[in-house]
Amino acid sequence: MEPRKRLGEILLQMGAVTPEKIEEAMTHARRTGTRIGEALIDLNMVAEETVTKALCRQNKLPYVDLSKAKLRQEVLDLVPPNVVEEYDIIPVKQQGRQLIVAISDPAQVYQADNLQFVLNAELRFALTTPTCLVNARAEHYGIGEKVQRRGPAAAAAAEEDDEAPIIQLVHTMLEEALRARASDVHVEPMTERVRVRYRVDGICFEAKSLPKDIQGPILSRLKIMARMDIAEKRKPQDGRIQVDLLGRSIDLRVSALPATHGESMVMRILDKEVALVDLEQLGFHKDDFSRFQRIIKKPNGIFLVTGPTGSGKTTSLYAALKGLNQPNVKIITAENPIEYNLKGINQCQVRHEIGLDFARILRSMLRQAPNIILVGEIRDMETADIAIQAALTGHLVFSTLHTNDAPSALTRLVDMGVKPFLVSTAVLAIMAQRLVRVLCKSCRAPWEPEPAKLRALGLTPEQIEGKTIYKAVGCKECRFDGYRGRKGVFEMFEMDARTRDLTFNGASTLELRQQARASGGMLTLREDGVRKILSGMTSVDEILRVTGTVGEV
Repeated sequence: MEPRKRLGEILLQMGAVTPEKIEEAMTHARRTGTRIGEALIDLNMVAEETVTKALCRQNKLPYVDLSKAKLRQEVLDLVPPNVVEEYDIIPVKQQGRQLIVAISDPAQVYQADNLQFVLNAELRFALTTPTCLVNARAEHYGIGEKVQRRGPAAAAAAEEDDEAPIIQLVHTMLEEALRARASDVHVEPMTERVRVRYRVDGICFEAKSLPKDIQGPILSRLKIMARMDIAEKRKPQDGRIQVDLLGRSIDLRVSALPATHGESMVMRILDKEVALVDLEQLGFHKDDFSRFQRIIKKPNGIFLVTGPTGSGKTTSLYAALKGLNQPNVKIITAENPIEYNLKGINQCQVRHEIGLDFARILRSMLRQAPNIILVGEIRDMETADIAIQAALTGHLVFSTLHTNDAPSALTRLVDMGVKPFLVSTAVLAIMAQRLVRVLCKSCRAPWEPEPAKLRALGLTPEQIEGKTIYKAVGCKECRFDGYRGRKGVFEMFEMDARTRDLTFNGASTLELRQQARASGGMLTLREDGVRKILSGMTSVDEILRVTGTVGEV
């Protein structure tokens, strides 16, 4: 069988490019996270039509020029608008029982089975340019808006194309965010400008203010990189970008949300080099660390991590899996989305559009005889029930819940509809957590806290006698913020015979909390925060900001 040729080789054979242009485009593709064909078009080296025809040769598909094709209404009526929008296709021609549909990406051929089932027709595929497909959808179905052609011809017609500076601006913006240790980048259209903000250590700050007239090109560039529909501006979209920045591979999870002054875009930075941390780096006190290690090494039961979005739940679970990952242990995860790839672990992506939700993956993974299961989130009774049954049949199950503290997770499961006796039997432990900023060691300064703040933390002057408490100052090392990096504060609630009885009898969260403190020595989030203050890790103001009233009895 003849090996499949690369797109660059085909374009060289066609005489469309030179080896030097291919090399330049490959460098650009690695930097911007695009494919070689997209890079050639971005750099105005090759027309869209030429790249599409090369893809036709590579994938042995016919080419159709939708800008010239006359589409019959009876053929268009065979495919409903919602199917056209979801599968990104255009029906072109009917030949007997066969329906020919145009696509712009050869990978869409792999949707053939689903599409044939939806349309109840035998399908053949033809390739067209992305621009032609977008414009045909707008013209014949009223989906989105028409766009201009891309490539050398379009650039010549426009004399001087503005795309290259926009590409450079976006690339520079992402590099700056990575250097600043940002967790996400926010591109927010305002009335008269475009605001760019980075979130560093959980706090947003404004990094750039861009002219309003480049709003459209910037958003279009980001959509192209994220494989989004650049013509769709009325509905939210999600995408993903893979790009090389500062010499390492970075994933960006992209969300576009229509807002008053244009689409607000947020890019979550998933840096593979810094994300997968070890347990020792999470910030556990030595007592909690030994308890955590002991709990996760049990053979069966459910271990839950709770907290709001952005509290580091996934990082903690990944750290646990990283420590448990051994050749003799089978681990399967169900995630939405898969943020980082873990070697040696079977990871499953939730896909709601085809009915592949947490519950369905969980049912199937139990047939794979795993030792350890990770369910990204328990959000309904069906998922909770299957997770508990898995725990009761000899599996160790990790998952997350959105509750403010640890004891609330038990009542939350009961509220979902899980029987109290199942909750009391299956749950091993619950860990609530928050992330607090760590004081910059280059500039932190000793400080004597105000009595009111000490009272808010439940501290007396006697308790801090002989201890040094620090405050944030600010220097070049920490971007004059006073903090650099984040660690967790934890509330570890381990089930015992008494708390199981209380759960079985439907006790309130307050009763469960009081019993956990009395018998298990559970410390609240704020109390763990106080330990971090006294160790010099963080400040009084930071613990008060993050914990608020959480952990009060």
